[in-house]
Amino acid sequence: MDDMDLPMPDVEVEPVSPDGLKERIDAGEAVTLLDTRMESEYEEWRIDGENVESINVPYFEFLDDEIDDDVLARIPDDREITVLCAKGGSSEYVAAQLKERGYDVDHLEDGMNGWARIYERVEVERYDGAGTLYQYQRPSSGCLGYLVVDGGEAAVIDPLRAFTDRYHEDVDELDADLKYAIDTHVHADHISGVRDLDAVGVEGAIPEASVDRGVTYADEMTLAADGDEFEVGDATIETVYTPGHTSGMTSYLIDGELLATGDGLFVESVARPDLEEGNEGAEDAAKQLYESLQERVLTLPDDTLIGGAHFSDAADPAEDDTYTAPIGQLEDEMAALTMDEDEFVELILSDMPPRPANYEEIIPTNLGQQEADDEEAFELELGPNNCAASQESLAGD
Repeated sequence: MDDMDLPMPDVEVEPVSPDGLKERIDAGEAVTLLDTRMESEYEEWRIDGENVESINVPYFEFLDDEIDDDVLARIPDDREITVLCAKGGSSEYVAAQLKERGYDVDHLEDGMNGWARIYERVEVERYDGAGTLYQYQRPSSGCLGYLVVDGGEAAVIDPLRAFTDRYHEDVDELDADLKYAIDTHVHADHISGVRDLDAVGVEGAIPEASVDRGVTYADEMTLAADGDEFEVGDATIETVYTPGHTSGMTSYLIDGELLATGDGLFVESVARPDLEEGNEGAEDAAKQLYESLQERVLTLPDDTLIGGAHFSDAADPAEDDTYTAPIGQLEDEMAALTMDEDEFVELILSDMPPRPANYEEIIPTNLGQQEADDEEAFELELGPNNCAASQESLAGD
């Protein structure tokens, strides 16, 4: 809809950048959004927040010269409105239509595609290992990654293909060289950046246990087996095999301080077990996940930080604004972590959300079985990640 040749009213509408909108939301400012995408797109994926009011009126409601009074009645006229769409074109048109009628409006530059390009690096302040640890956050989809830097060397865990240039820029800024790019598993919600980074001289590593899924480029990668270690300056990244979400799901213990759990355990939920073998294999995968959590994760010291590969709207950030939490805190807050196996399996199979958007295309792309150019890859991963089980049923009382 954003490539349509819409007749723009003769008024000037100020754009707001995605970063500017994010700053307003983070500052706690009351924000009112008019989302002009189709209802199905809006219901699947939108900008939310405690201080965000979001209204959905599809752009076609504004195409007539005389906009229906019922439509205008749904749009507040006592505050500033930010209009948004998919790519920024129709939102500018709708904002101009409203400005002609006296509304205080701006529009989101580049729309939800621009929102999806926000990628923030936040220091994990409670990390007490060698060097410095950062968490990457992509608010549009809830994707998380990790960058550890020490002694002029760096490693990134769960890099995104859309931001491969960003990792080099950040490492240069931190006076280091990017030594490793490491994946926790074959992702179902975004395109991995490991192969792109490996192609420019970074050592790419994938879990050895993931190869049997049909990875076509295993011979080009370092294969990480349980117990293997990667040295980054004086920091050590230890490979911890934690299957369940997938058969190859692998966590990485960063200098004994933070376990990057991929999609095995999040600060608000645990993994869904049905993305590799479907509903037929979900029960066995759930049992495997229970064993991994009980024997490989929860046996670590209570103050070990957990950092997943995703966060959802149900997650609360820590005081340092990262989505990390000590294991002991998660055991206290998440009833699923203290259940017996039968209860756990029944619970996570009972209420799983829709699968990630385009996962049937993303998985074979990450396996190397099919190709996607940069634009296609970016389009595939727009939307929510949905890699966790339902948060509502997993929380404690």
